[in-house]
Amino acid sequence: MKSILSILFVLFSCQSLMAQDIKCNITLNSSAIPNVDQKIFKTMEQALTTFVTTRKWVTEELKPEEAIDLNFNITLTKKGDIEDTYEAKLTINSSRPVYGTDYSSTLINYVDNAFKFKYAQFQAIDFNDNRVTANDALVSNLSAVLAYYIYLSIGLNYDSYKLKGGQDYFTKALNIVNNAPEGYGITGWKNNEAKNKNRYWIVDNILNSRFSVFREVYYNYHRKGLDQMTVNKEEAQKEMLSSVGKLSLLNSENPGNALLFFYFTAKNEEYLNILGNASSEDRAALLPQMAILDVTNSNKYNALLKN
Repeated sequence: MKSILSILFVLFSCQSLMAQDIKCNITLNSSAIPNVDQKIFKTMEQALTTFVTTRKWVTEELKPEEAIDLNFNITLTKKGDIEDTYEAKLTINSSRPVYGTDYSSTLINYVDNAFKFKYAQFQAIDFNDNRVTANDALVSNLSAVLAYYIYLSIGLNYDSYKLKGGQDYFTKALNIVNNAPEGYGITGWKNNEAKNKNRYWIVDNILNSRFSVFREVYYNYHRKGLDQMTVNKEEAQKEMLSSVGKLSLLNSENPGNALLFFYFTAKNEEYLNILGNASSEDRAALLPQMAILDVTNSNKYNALLKN
């Protein structure tokens, strides 16, 4: 009997390890929601963590060290008119290690302000790719939004190691967009919202052939740039700096797009660091372009140009 139990324990442990495609930390801030039993939010946080970390998200079998690093911070901002519904700000952060270093490069550092959902204590949290929206749209929106960003994170991670390696996962994210919950004040999924900067537009741009150069730049930046810094620093920096001109051309042909805004929310610090160590000629040529590409941080690029 003891040996059988030992075998069962090993099998269960192996299945648990295999399921952990996502190495995720979920934090929930409910300080803006008074007069509600805070135990509900602790239960929610635990349920969401279990949902994300135990579901099989990728088709491949990943080693523990290959699990996708992803963090969700959910800040509840308002209690909805419907019972057990909430509005929230969702902060998504994802990264991947850089070869030969202890540095992790940020892939996503994004805030989604259009997160409305329903959660009742001990409510089951589930997601079905074939049926994104179940009986209750607000309940479905909770898992749909998280699943969207999980697939987006996996896709970007895979794209950083192999040219267009994340295609299948971007397609899964697009499927969520196309079948997303509707009504009850749910937003973030439509192409006529948020000035072309929402979930719809991010994945649309990634998969749109007009933006194919972005995915080439993305792969080269990470695999031929960052991952080669300990092998051939000069060539790696050259590769990373070359991305600026290519992205500038892409932006001039597609002004106001969601993709570059999304990209630079994650990469602005890296570009500032790269350009800060570049030659005076490269800085003079590339910093003005960066100020246009990454308008949010234009002051930082302009200040660097004066140094």
